[in-house]
Amino acid sequence: MNATTAALQILIALAFLSIPLVRSRYGARAQASVEAELARQGVRTTVMAENGMRVDAGGHETWAPVGIASALTLSAVVTFAGLGWSGTLAWIVQPLVLLVNCVILYSNLTAVPSVTAAFAKSGDPELARIDVKSMLGAAERGFPRWVMPYLQNLRHVVVFAGSLAVLALLAAN
Repeated sequence: MNATTAALQILIALAFLSIPLVRSRYGARAQASVEAELARQGVRTTVMAENGMRVDAGGHETWAPVGIASALTLSAVVTFAGLGWSGTLAWIVQPLVLLVNCVILYSNLTAVPSVTAAFAKSGDPELARIDVKSMLGAAERGFPRWVMPYLQNLRHVVVFAGSLAVLALLAAN
């Protein structure tokens, strides 16, 4: 059970690391696609950067998944080492990972209305007039076709199924 739990946590950590890896590799292309869409809409192409928004591997798109992967890896290492508190650590980490992934999924599903609302509240009239659906579509087209929805959905399946399996293994122990 311990090796299985740890292996699942490593697999889930790798799923989270796919986010900054893909954004690092293809983010510049996606950013260029967003800027071209903004230009098409007659919006200055620097408006996103001026407001701290990016589609590459910067900011929370890197530190959040790397932090989650680190917590999962720590829990897996403690489990592999057979330390007595490994179960307690896994009971803390795994539900948090499950909850965070629920937030990520919700954010993915509500991206257009939430970004539209954030732009409207920004006080920047240029942000407020952006066609967010077209802008996010341009960002998505900047990544290879296998990223969205295939990699994104696979990552969610691995995280949700793996987390539930870890929790079931912990409960059975």
